[in-house]
Amino acid sequence: MKTHIAYISVGSNLGDKLANCQNGIASLAKDGRSRILAQSRVYVTEPVDYADQEWFINMAVKMATSLDPHQLLDDIRNVQQSAGRVQDPIRFGPRILDLDIIFYDDRIIESKRLVIPHPRMHKRRFVLKPICDIDPSIVHPVLKQDMQFLLKRLGDETQKVFEYK
Repeated sequence: MKTHIAYISVGSNLGDKLANCQNGIASLAKDGRSRILAQSRVYVTEPVDYADQEWFINMAVKMATSLDPHQLLDDIRNVQQSAGRVQDPIRFGPRILDLDIIFYDDRIIESKRLVIPHPRMHKRRFVLKPICDIDPSIVHPVLKQDMQFLLKRLGDETQKVFEYK
């Protein structure tokens, strides 16, 4: 069975944010079809696009998975639902657990259900910074630029991100 490498962005801004993220990561790997290979540091991050909400806890993981991209998306949705996430009433609003597939191997996927690489990841410090912790040299398969370059291109004045203490 072929193993694929996926990078998942993990976030929460409701309840016990850190525990929500840690439990979400553990749930992704609990059935043995996926395993966590690396995890970024944990960050406290400013909300983006919808500012009137609590700040987030964010991190990223690199995982090996035997699931195809759509199966992985189904697993992620099940984990989010089990954590108590319901249909988001506000786009980019508060959420108990947010798991996004950022990369899946170097595949480019554009379907109604799934877009990989994540379509806004290159504009999000809360995604780029944790991914750079794991591997700053990953090249975005569409933009053809590495994560470190994309992170530096954002500049320092937007999207506050602090390491969680």
